Amino acid sequence: MASGHLTHEERRRIAHGLAEGLGYAEIARHLDRPTSTVSREVARNGGARDYRPNRAHQAARQRARRRGPRPAPTAPADAAGRDSRAVLDFEERFAEMMIHTGLQPMPSRVLARLFTSDTGSLTAAELVTRLRVSPASVSKAVGYLEQLHMITRERDNRRERYLINDDVWYESWKSSMRSIGIWADTARQGAEILGATTPAGARLTLASQFYDFLRHDMEEAAELWRRITTAR
Repeated sequence: MASGHLTHEERRRIAHGLAEGLGYAEIARHLDRPTSTVSREVARNGGARDYRPNRAHQAARQRARRRGPRPAPTAPADAAGRDSRAVLDFEERFAEMMIHTGLQPMPSRVLARLFTSDTGSLTAAELVTRLRVSPASVSKAVGYLEQLHMITRERDNRRERYLINDDVWYESWKSSMRSIGIWADTARQGAEILGATTPAGARLTLASQFYDFLRHDMEEAAELWRRITTAR
């Protein structure tokens, strides 16, 4: 597997892979690099839509000049006696899983870090240090996760602390139900406009019935989970 900093040619290949619609893992395999290297490279340089290899390479050279030579980063010691490298690797794989299932890259990394923290809460400064990104990137990711009701924030003296909700999956599921409800309602409106007896109207009617059925099942599953966890 390749080591060291990304070359200009590797950044050009990353941009080409993104343009072709390839996932981070596939691009990483083509480069013989870890998937986390590719995901961090893209996240810190505008994301998948705005990644530009020339700009990214110039930014990397500027960062290298500012920092100067430094030893490779190592995972911090784990006070619980766990293998800190294994924990870090899992954190990266967990983030990659969320990215590949639809969550944006930086929110995925923030959420993975909060999940693997025993306290379930971190300050912005702690996230910046751990993820090696800018405060602005953390702030944007946190705002996005708050909109999804996946994390909350509280004041810790002069700092803000971000907390992962204990029922984060329940809230995420409810967000999905709301989205499915929008699909159902919109399809139903389209069927009324196009006429239920027309081919297009019938197609939209079937879509609205499917999403209504799915939403109903999801609501029942969510309430069952809520009753189980409350009983515990």
